[in-house]
Amino acid sequence: MITQETIQKIIDTARIEEVIGDFITLKKAGSSFKGLSPFSNERTPSFMVSPAKQIFKDFSSGKGGSVVTFLMEHEQFTYPEALRFLAKKYNIEIVESGQSDEERAKRDTRESLFLVNQFANEYFQDQLWNNETGRSIGLSYFKERGFTDESIKDFQLGYSHEGYEVFTQHALDKGYQLEYLSQVGLTKVDGERKSDRFRGRVMFPILSHTGRVLGFGGRVLKKDAKTAKYLNSPESEIYHKSKILYGIYQAKQAIAKADECFLVEGYTDVVSLHQAGVKNVVASSGTALTVDQILLVKRFTRNITLLYDGDPAGIKASLRGIDLILEQGMHVQTVLFPEGEDPDSFARNNSQKELTDFLSEEKHNFLRFKASLLLSDAGNDPLSKAKAAREMVQSIALIPDELERSAYVQETARMLEMEERILFSELGQIRATKLEKEQQRQRREERGLREEEIMKVVEPEAKGLEDSILFVQEKALTSLLLNHGTTEFNFEEVVNEYGEPVETEGSEKESICEYILTELTHDELDFEHPELQSILHHFIKVFNEEERVALPEEFLRGEYPARMNLVVDLIADEPELHDWKRKRIYPPDKDAYLKSYAMESVLRFKEKKIGQLIAEIQEAFKNGTSTDPNALATAQQLTRLKIEINKQLNRIL
Repeated sequence: MITQETIQKIIDTARIEEVIGDFITLKKAGSSFKGLSPFSNERTPSFMVSPAKQIFKDFSSGKGGSVVTFLMEHEQFTYPEALRFLAKKYNIEIVESGQSDEERAKRDTRESLFLVNQFANEYFQDQLWNNETGRSIGLSYFKERGFTDESIKDFQLGYSHEGYEVFTQHALDKGYQLEYLSQVGLTKVDGERKSDRFRGRVMFPILSHTGRVLGFGGRVLKKDAKTAKYLNSPESEIYHKSKILYGIYQAKQAIAKADECFLVEGYTDVVSLHQAGVKNVVASSGTALTVDQILLVKRFTRNITLLYDGDPAGIKASLRGIDLILEQGMHVQTVLFPEGEDPDSFARNNSQKELTDFLSEEKHNFLRFKASLLLSDAGNDPLSKAKAAREMVQSIALIPDELERSAYVQETARMLEMEERILFSELGQIRATKLEKEQQRQRREERGLREEEIMKVVEPEAKGLEDSILFVQEKALTSLLLNHGTTEFNFEEVVNEYGEPVETEGSEKESICEYILTELTHDELDFEHPELQSILHHFIKVFNEEERVALPEEFLRGEYPARMNLVVDLIADEPELHDWKRKRIYPPDKDAYLKSYAMESVLRFKEKKIGQLIAEIQEAFKNGTSTDPNALATAQQLTRLKIEINKQLNRIL
């Protein structure tokens, strides 16, 4: 785990305008920066970056947060991945706590494997472009495939020499260890003999979604029946074929923006489609689709479109993949290319418009696709038709959403000309069996666990609390804490003979934060909204334990997205006054109204809280559920207190 000291150093060092500026074009707008949203297709810039507050706010999509949050949203990094990205950018050493010597050694080994792969990737590219043999064989092959220089460089394609150990010897000469070369599969070791695994092949580096080289795919160029056409890196500490998708690094932003991912089979399919303008495309690299690969896509979109060539055997084998996608709660569509065509050839033989039109027109939901396959074999045989119906309902049963299941059952009934009632009955039986199996599995797992180990803490839902009578007051107080918590005033008032508040000399000033916390804790008052409540509790904890005012950036680290988004909104919504004087508008100094606004906000919160308590007592009397004999007296006392607070409010206003 990355230490808090390291996290704080990363947060303090990173400049949000610099980091975001690496991804989108920003223009100065007063004290902030403005640009087009990277999360939506807009023509008028609504994406704001505030260097002073170290936050961004995208008003078109509603997204906002810190520099870490931006990387998590834009690059789909996890929280630790975003921190590591920033640490690398600003040359900050990552210090981790709680690691044993064995864990540190394992991490060092992983880093060494990544370094070896990166070295190999750069070497293979250099051989492709700068070596005569590489240009005449490798580069010529890519050119014959129709790949442009830009595409070849975008996908970092390369060439591995035919020599027996040309790469291995070069790597050893550069100081890389044979142990690591062997672990990632770049070198095959047999006793004293060693050889290059990918010799005589064009190279397709396989990158993680963060851009690190996990492994390679190599295509042989000589026609040899004994040699596999494609050869991949073996499984290693950093390369797990079932967990990665080729092209995800190049496609991730396009996938998120289009809210759709095209899934193909091979490397060249990806490169050709990407070159033809369809950039939201990845490949399973010839493996059967896995849950891990589906979840990787789900980080960017819930919509997958499978692109098939005309091979019937391959299409039927892929039906299992459709079911896996449905089971993850994702939407799946299919496109079937004409016989004799695959995504690579179709992209090369047609214009960009013809390609995009074809993908749009030939796209069908999984149900119609599956029905066409199953019914083509069924013919007029009623038993085969019943079997097809059962298989279709089995796929529908995997969909988590009940409304979607219902809609698909109705569509199936229309396509197969069967009664909905029968299909719904079959669906119910399949779901019941699935549920029973799941419950049995859970019972087996729970038998070996103590009760306290299986209990889960469920956070209270904020749904509906935005409509609470207290929400506006809670937001106002939280905004004061975040934006003006350190501002100091003398809040102790003495009223003169005319009932007007006056300040006495010698009285001490206190911060707005101290004033609000003192007023709330003295009366044992708390917020209702869970996110606002957690913000308040953090302010109280920091103030009591460290005797300081919590900083807004302490809530912008990405661990709690809902709370962070709320904080960003409260900070971003603070009005900017810097440009008003240029327009000959002279607002009052903030200090002129801030003190009274803080006092008013506390009183209004108390008044609403008291009103809520009175309403609860009255409701209990009305329903006959009151068990407190002093409830009526309590209600009268609260009413008098509410009247007194309203008098104070009138005096402040």
